[in-house]
Amino acid sequence: MNAPEPAVTQSQRPMPHVMNTYGRLPIALSHGRGCWLWDTQGRRYLDGLAGIAVNTLGHAHPKLVPALQEQIGRLIHSSNYYEVPLQEQLAAKLCALSGLDAAFFCNSGLEANEAALKIARKYGHDRGIERPEIVVYERAFHGRSLATLSATANPKIQAGFGPLVEGFVRVPLNDLGAVEAVAQRHPNVVAVFLETIQGEGGINPARWEYLQGLRRLCDAQGWLLMLDEVQCGIGRTGRWFAHQWAGIQPDVMPLAKGLGSGVPIGAVVVGPKAVDVLGPGNHGTTFGGNPLAMRAGVETLRIMEEEDLLANAATVGAALRGGLERELAGVAGVKEIRGAGLMIGVELARPCAALLGRAAEAGLMISVTADTVIRIVPPLILSLDEAAQIVAILAPLVKSFLAEP
Repeated sequence: MNAPEPAVTQSQRPMPHVMNTYGRLPIALSHGRGCWLWDTQGRRYLDGLAGIAVNTLGHAHPKLVPALQEQIGRLIHSSNYYEVPLQEQLAAKLCALSGLDAAFFCNSGLEANEAALKIARKYGHDRGIERPEIVVYERAFHGRSLATLSATANPKIQAGFGPLVEGFVRVPLNDLGAVEAVAQRHPNVVAVFLETIQGEGGINPARWEYLQGLRRLCDAQGWLLMLDEVQCGIGRTGRWFAHQWAGIQPDVMPLAKGLGSGVPIGAVVVGPKAVDVLGPGNHGTTFGGNPLAMRAGVETLRIMEEEDLLANAATVGAALRGGLERELAGVAGVKEIRGAGLMIGVELARPCAALLGRAAEAGLMISVTADTVIRIVPPLILSLDEAAQIVAILAPLVKSFLAEP
């Protein structure tokens, strides 16, 4: 038996003064252009990860960079003591795209989801429900704060942080009968909260007819339908928001990731049932909605429209998924290839975290989530040729990995 490798001490780590909260690859990135990245050693990588669905416009986009440079030279931060005209500009655009009524701006997806949970609780209290409950889902991921961690369904990331926040009722995805049963047994339910496509849980889409059923049930019960589009929104599936494929509208919609093309930003967009739930003093943020982040959001949406990136996500995403299905057809150990647009998961029959490093060695950035699912979420500017290159790199790696004993 081989002796176990000695533990790496703090002083031996590459970044000894940074807390050890990530299992990082030994790669330090230097710069990027389009869908390509270079590390400090000069090696080049095709970006199939986009900073985890963040870099919508790729890297150093020639329209985004000068706009952000101009904004930095004008005003980065003021505070929410004062009007921020760019907030209204971005909020109006998000409302026009979604059909909803108003937006609150924060800094991340976690904060957007926290705000959604606070809206749901306040909505319940306003209706005389002292201990409101929220329906959440198996395999869900909504963040790592105590409240979002409690709404999440991953025991590994919950371990060590109990007691968790109460008030959540968990059900399986795509089982409307399970939610109907909750309605019969839990009179304090005020909202249903789910990702339209589960990201960290393994790229698991809610079926469109399921979302339609949830919309009808929430309307009948007087509940809020809250759709977490932090990862699957902002054009990633070929529509502005993934739920639009189902032809419905939520009451509350958290956003983040791709909205700022890399500049930290979060938003909660709400419809008529939730628009007046929060008032002055109920919620707030220091950095949220600052002029730089708002300019990043405004410019991201403008450039997406100018370059027709929703159509590109749909077309190139279909080609990428089709290429993977073709090359991996009949390969033992490939369970399913699923997703929408440029949000694709390849589920294998066994844990595949080793592919993260192997893909990087081959010049491709991907991630592995839910232990067994390869996640591909590239910039929405990805070309058909670059999609073919992802397939050409990844498919042989998967075949080789699955052929190992």
